[in-house]
Amino acid sequence: MHSSSKTPPPDGAVELGRGAWVLPSHLSWSFSRSSGPGGQHVNKTSTKATLRVRLDAIRGLDDAARVRLESLAASWLARGEEIVIQADESRSQMDNREAALRRLRAIVTQAATAPKIRRRTKPTRGSKERRLDSKKREGQKKQRRGWREE
Repeated sequence: MHSSSKTPPPDGAVELGRGAWVLPSHLSWSFSRSSGPGGQHVNKTSTKATLRVRLDAIRGLDDAARVRLESLAASWLARGEEIVIQADESRSQMDNREAALRRLRAIVTQAATAPKIRRRTKPTRGSKERRLDSKKREGQKKQRRGWREE
């Protein structure tokens, strides 16, 4: 795959976090009319932003991060190779454009971060003692509750 994890981004590249970047020419933007309430404004302005970027256009990720990105972006993948993110929360085209870019940055940053490996640990002596003390106290409490025949 790509071994461009140490390649510094060129001038003008869009930083995606954790060393990942994409050239602006690889970001494809389109705008359309948003759905939902908004009165006349929504009916005549194209504020919904749709961002398309090919997976192979995102640079600065190692192979493991690229695989994580593919699985994280699965719900946004079109034809298995292009991430498609839509944003239409705002009445402003610029705000929706920023929101789409924020979402792309979030998934790329998440993919670039290797998951922490969980190592099993033994319970400490103190925690074992506290657990046993608590069990003993509960048992004694139940013993005192005992049913007495008169």
